[in-house]
Amino acid sequence: MQYNNTENLKSQKTRYYLCIDMKTFYASVECAERGLNPFETNLVVADISRGRGALCLAVSPKLKAQGVKNRCRLFEIPECISYEAAPPQMRLYIEYAADIYALYLKYFRPEDIHVYSIDESFIDVTDYLGVYKTDAVSLAKKLMDEIAEAKHIPSTAGVGTNLYLAKVALDISAKHTRDHIAFLDEETFRKTLWEHRPITDFWHVASGTARRLEHLGISTMRGVAECPQEVLYKTFGRDAELLIDHAWGRETCLMEDIKNYRAKSHFVSFSQILPRDYSYGEARVVVSEMALHGSHELIKRKLISKKIYLSVGYSRDTLPVAQGHTRLTSATQAYSLLCPNILSIFDSIVQRDIPIRRLALCFEDVCDEGCAGYDFFTDWQSVERELERERAVLAIKEKYGKNAVLRGTNFLDGATQRERNAMIGGHRAGYDEAGESKAVRTV
Repeated sequence: MQYNNTENLKSQKTRYYLCIDMKTFYASVECAERGLNPFETNLVVADISRGRGALCLAVSPKLKAQGVKNRCRLFEIPECISYEAAPPQMRLYIEYAADIYALYLKYFRPEDIHVYSIDESFIDVTDYLGVYKTDAVSLAKKLMDEIAEAKHIPSTAGVGTNLYLAKVALDISAKHTRDHIAFLDEETFRKTLWEHRPITDFWHVASGTARRLEHLGISTMRGVAECPQEVLYKTFGRDAELLIDHAWGRETCLMEDIKNYRAKSHFVSFSQILPRDYSYGEARVVVSEMALHGSHELIKRKLISKKIYLSVGYSRDTLPVAQGHTRLTSATQAYSLLCPNILSIFDSIVQRDIPIRRLALCFEDVCDEGCAGYDFFTDWQSVERELERERAVLAIKEKYGKNAVLRGTNFLDGATQRERNAMIGGHRAGYDEAGESKAVRTV
């Protein structure tokens, strides 16, 4: 987030923000589609075709109440618990999220809404409380009731006098209220949450940050607030400013800052968790597919890249993640120039006798294709012919589907692109060719 000078905000009126989250969204959508109550139904959203190691994208509130963790693997669910497994339907979840966003637009301008994720949004309601003659908590309750009535999806809300407090109220305090709504201002934050543990429950406090704080003898936000600032700056550098502000419940970022933010650097990245343990050769096939997919994305977005980063994760974290990068002589989007360099990174960093489970590819420092440079060692006429051919391929795929044109590589053992072309965000879209939703299997 981008910060303003705190002094500039002292004279401003108190602002009120909502942070609304759909409770176990994917699982709740599946229950809504079947007329089931998610608080009374054992349901997981998982692709059971991937075996018992399949990741559960969501579990219903009833399962969570029985100790089943969100994002667990199927084999981690106790055998004594029976449940229904619904294959992911990403297209359906996007439709539900769009409908909920449309509901927000009935009451607020787009400029006052920040969609944080598919199931969570921030809303600056400051200027609407007088219009609707209500308070922020009552307005949150009204929105939650409308979502439940229109879409049958339960939700939780945090209300705060800044964006950070709204998020913390959602993540920590609202879980312990009967109506699933909580309010925090700076004073109530310090009274109720200064001693809260674990400190990783707080927004932006990751496990690495918690470990460094622990070395300083700090395990609560009170400890951060009372710690000498020079010690925190020595440990965290510039990040200490954000940590100190949050320890006091302060946040100077406004909704307009989010809307006006522009990243200094740009990149295009892809990652996937492989459906099973892959050998070196099988994973190399997938990397070449990812290189082609990346080339096509750069072409579609009219971008070029000069810097490539690749990471490889081993099965069961047998070894630390292998990482490598390279810088090309000239920025490009051509597969014939990108793929050899990507495979060269892969060959140089991978331990060949260890099964592989995760891959990630990133094209860094991307810029407009009009900024392309040249060198004396590349046949640029051949490259341009290649790009014209790939643009024609992309036009065919746009009209007839992503699998309308495939390469021989896509049919090799271990290849994943044909299947991933039918996915959204790496998960199954949820409809077969006839447009029917997938069935639920009882386990």
